[in-house]
Parts: sequence; structure tokens; C-alpha cells
Amino acid sequence: MSAEDQDKTEVEETPETEAEQAPAAEEPVVAETAEEQPAAEAEEPAPPAEPEVALSPKEARRRTRSAHSGPAGEPRDAEQRQADRDALRRQRATRRSAYRKNARARAAKRREEEPAQPPLEPIRQTAGQPKLRQGVVVSDRPDKTIVVRVDLTRRHRRYGKTVRASSTLHVHDESNDARAGDTVRVLESRPLSKTKRWRLVEVVERAR
Repeated sequence: MSAEDQDKTEVEETPETEAEQAPAAEEPVVAETAEEQPAAEAEEPAPPAEPEVALSPKEARRRTRSAHSGPAGEPRDAEQRQADRDALRRQRATRRSAYRKNARARAAKRREEEPAQPPLEPIRQTAGQPKLRQGVVVSDRPDKTIVVRVDLTRRHRRYGKTVRASSTLHVHDESNDARAGDTVRVLESRPLSKTKRWRLVEVVERAR
């Protein structure tokens, strides 16, 4: 074989070898891109779900009517629409009256089936004990009347704090015995005047 023939065979072989080597070099690149795409898609965060808005009953009915895709009704004038509304109201009223009638019948039947309860005993009112209070006289200027301040101390039901309060009582003093500053004991009585509902029992301690 001559040198020229050898050169031709080398030239013909080189494209084949390059063609065979090229796909082998490009295949891993395609595989890498195919593997990278799912990973990139998996890393993308899902869009946040839209919060559900609570609709009012009126708005829900409006949207339901707007989404209705049935056949359109025949055009009606104002009188026909009012007549249809009146007919619907009568139909609903008939249903309500029937339901209430059945409910009353069921309630009457239930009352008949329940066992009879014994009659209640009459309430007997008994005379309670009159209230007795002790306080300090703050005024003795009126005739046969003194004003007594009663100090009240109690604990708060929830917070436990000591709560102090005071009230004034108009007390009947027949002999004008008490003086301002005295500690007295008074007893509840029948109404003696417009403001007097108490009577002096005794003077516990005289003012100094």
C-alpha cells in the first residue's frame, strides 16, 4: 500500500472516531441536567394556601345565584314578581303553621306521658329576726333622733382584698341619751318616720 492510500484511510477513520467519541462525552451532561431539574423543582416552595373568607349568608346566597347556569326564565313585570313573592310567602306560612301545630301536639303528648308531680306546699312566711347593728353617733342635733355611722368590713369574694365601707342610719332616741361620738347599739324596727327605721337599744361606750 502506498503512502497516499494510507493517508486517505487515516482521514476517513478520524471522523468516525470523533463521531463515536462525541456522544460518549455529551451523554453525562444530558443526564446531569435531567437530574438537576427535578431537584430544582422539588426545592421550590409550594405557594401558600389562600385563607378562606367567612361570607355572610346574604353574600353566600348572592354568589350561589350568580353561579347558577340553568336556563333563563321568562321575563316578568313588577306585578308578576310581586304575585310570585306573595305565593311563596303563603306557602311558607302554611308550612310554618303545620310545623307549629305538630310541635304543640308532640308537646301535649309528652306532657301526658310524664308522671304527675306532687303539688307544691304553700310557702309559709315567718317573721325574721330584726337586725342588730353597732356604730358611732355622728350627729345628735335633731330632737329624739341620732345619726349613726356603721362601718362594714368584708373580704372580696374573688380577689380576697379587704373592702371597707360605711353607711349612715337614722335612729330614734326617745330620751335623747346618746351624744356625738358615742358607740351605740341599734335595733331594726318598723318605719317611725320618713327616714327612721331603727331604734336605740343601749349606749355601749361614751365619748371621751
